[in-house]
Amino acid sequence: MIPFFMQVPYRKPGKYSQIKQDPLMSQEKFDELEKKLKRLKLNTQPHAAKEVARLAELGDFSENAEYQLAKGKLRGINNAILKLDHQIHTAIIIQPKSSDEVQIGHSVTVQTGGKEKIFHILGSQETDPQKNIISHSSPLGTALLGKKIGDTISIELPAGSTEYTIVNIQ
Repeated sequence: MIPFFMQVPYRKPGKYSQIKQDPLMSQEKFDELEKKLKRLKLNTQPHAAKEVARLAELGDFSENAEYQLAKGKLRGINNAILKLDHQIHTAIIIQPKSSDEVQIGHSVTVQTGGKEKIFHILGSQETDPQKNIISHSSPLGTALLGKKIGDTISIELPAGSTEYTIVNIQ
């Protein structure tokens, strides 16, 4: 008889898994991460650990599906804590200086196609296109950095070229 060994499936890393996370963030985002970390450490993790301990008392680990699920959940919580802890300890708080040039942390009013739009330039962890929050490393964010009121920039997008004129910097 040939022995059969179960192989654990291997997943190749995703396209963006090797990209370093941008440490730049606003004070609000930093406070949000600290609050989430505190909640995980003081509430979520202890409850999950108690559940694992309770299920461990039931005996046979190999046949205890609830125990395996609880252990997986606890591992996920611990990984989230490690990730948040790393984000907090490597964070660089954005502190824009008043300037006549666009900087990270500024809100920029631009005119394009006869309409005015306000974009907030922040770190990549906070981007939200629905709220016009863009990353400093995005094509538009990169093009706006260092520009002054009255400057016009042109961005090449898949849909075509778009021009933006800077109207205000806050």
